[in-house]
Amino acid sequence: MAETTAEPAMSPAEEEAVFYHEASLNAAWTGARLALGALSFLFGAFVFAFFYLKSLNSHGLWYTAGTHPQLWLGTLVMVLVVVSALLQSAVLQLIKRGNKAAWQGGAAVALLLGLGAVVCSVLQLLYIPFWPGASGFASVFVGFTPVYLVIAFGAMVWLEILIMRARAIPQISFVEQPPTYAEAFAVQRFQASLSAFTLVWNYLAAVAIIAWILFYLVH
Repeated sequence: MAETTAEPAMSPAEEEAVFYHEASLNAAWTGARLALGALSFLFGAFVFAFFYLKSLNSHGLWYTAGTHPQLWLGTLVMVLVVVSALLQSAVLQLIKRGNKAAWQGGAAVALLLGLGAVVCSVLQLLYIPFWPGASGFASVFVGFTPVYLVIAFGAMVWLEILIMRARAIPQISFVEQPPTYAEAFAVQRFQASLSAFTLVWNYLAAVAIIAWILFYLVH
């Protein structure tokens, strides 16, 4: 009759570490989805204002002559954010397969693209060819743009933090099971944070596409 080998019991400290580790993973999952809900309410307010003011068109002041944001800058912002999000989604699959170096390179490019979108948004506001109160459209545009660029910049700070965190994790830890609980937990928490970031950044890319359609095609 074969003998069964019992798993060694964990110490109270190890059990506590496992508990907090699982709580951390759940927090990353829940926090990312709560962030999407909060952002949906925030950006939804601008979408509502856009269509509400457009439908009222009080005194014909929804979209007056000269209320034309620079199309090439707006398009460039949208393209940079979308390409950055697509690139980050692609390299995420590489690090899940253990290729840390490829992810680091792709994430660095995604970071530069995202920062480029932020810079272009700032330029759009600096050289806007109309006053913020020139029309209903102008008010919504000038209200939305700085809010979006601040959130996009915050997302890029998040990505920079993840890139720096990855430097402290050995390459082998993404390929084989680390020898200690602490090392294994560090890798899993990093991957959870990276997946949460990718979800939020993809959502912001979708918002960029919607904003581009509203401000440059529908107005």
